[in-house]
Amino acid sequence: MKAYFFTGFIGLSLLEVARVYFIMPMPGSQQWDSLELAYFLQSYRWIGRFLFGAMVILGAKSAFSSAIWIAIPISLVAIAVIFTFNFKMTAEKMFQEPKNLTFSGFDQKSLSDSSLVLVTAHNGGAKAYPIRYIAYHHQVRDKIAGKDILVTYCSVCRSGRIFEPLIKGKTENFRLIGMDHFNAMFEDESTKSWWQQANGEAITGPLKGYQLPEVSSSQMSLGKFFSLYPYGQVMDADPNFLSKFDSLGKYEFGLSTGKLTKRDSLSWKDKSWVVGIKVLGKTKAYDWNDLKAQKLILDQIGEKPIALVLSEDQNSFRAFLRPSSQEEISLAPGDKIIFGQDTLNFNGENTRTGTLELVPITAYQEFWHSWRTFNPATEVYH
Repeated sequence: MKAYFFTGFIGLSLLEVARVYFIMPMPGSQQWDSLELAYFLQSYRWIGRFLFGAMVILGAKSAFSSAIWIAIPISLVAIAVIFTFNFKMTAEKMFQEPKNLTFSGFDQKSLSDSSLVLVTAHNGGAKAYPIRYIAYHHQVRDKIAGKDILVTYCSVCRSGRIFEPLIKGKTENFRLIGMDHFNAMFEDESTKSWWQQANGEAITGPLKGYQLPEVSSSQMSLGKFFSLYPYGQVMDADPNFLSKFDSLGKYEFGLSTGKLTKRDSLSWKDKSWVVGIKVLGKTKAYDWNDLKAQKLILDQIGEKPIALVLSEDQNSFRAFLRPSSQEEISLAPGDKIIFGQDTLNFNGENTRTGTLELVPITAYQEFWHSWRTFNPATEVYH
């Protein structure tokens, strides 16, 4: 009977290790197509725990009476492994949502103007979420002008996305569950489906194939944000997590030294920065080094002419649809865009009339490995 005891504890340990291994960035785990196995282990973990736990109980008396010198260390090691993988190494334990979500206006902001933020604007409201904060939190639940939003960020992919947390018209809650192919995954509370952060799609579970509505967003410096939205609000640091934040902003400026988060300054390497754009189902990637050199890229995605613009601060960028490829566009000092006879601001608005002349489209700064993984049909600008 003592074999039941040892088999049960070994089985419990392997179950907990495997359940975390396949959805966390451990050696080899993210290169495999192991999503369905990981989902199976997560979905049926309590059945496994019950069966292996029952074996431990059945064999405990025999193990401790005839092999106590083995039973005690095996038990202690197994309990330590189970505790560590359940309460220390799961994604939601390592990266927590804000407990106190507050915002400041221009006069109260604590970050420098060069800090990078993920921005969204809606119905007269504008909010900025510092990358150094959301790179830790991974998700922030908020509202803008009365609309529920889910602000997400994956530091391993350098992907910032904002969604409406709506499933079939109903507001849903999500928790960080792990990652797949190095991209963060979230689990919805109602159906336990798993959702990819890079595209807002349910990739396994009852809602597989369903898509969260995406909210338009842009990445820019905090200074540029307040110049465009002087009434805007920027997310404050939650004092509960100050030790977790990248206080020096190394990651956001490409100075991280971590294997998963560092930047390759060369072009078209796995960790190179690119700007990805989607237009009517077509995708295209632009090398960040090219954008910094050219400042303005005029191109076409599918049949749609676009303009990709880099700010004078070398960090903020915007993308626009152009009415036609014949229209002349150039840049002027002060981040002004010269469009035909008109002068536009960095939002594409006429500085004289306030009329929107160029239609903004969402563009994402991302690691090249991430963009090509989740947009396998992407074109590349050269």
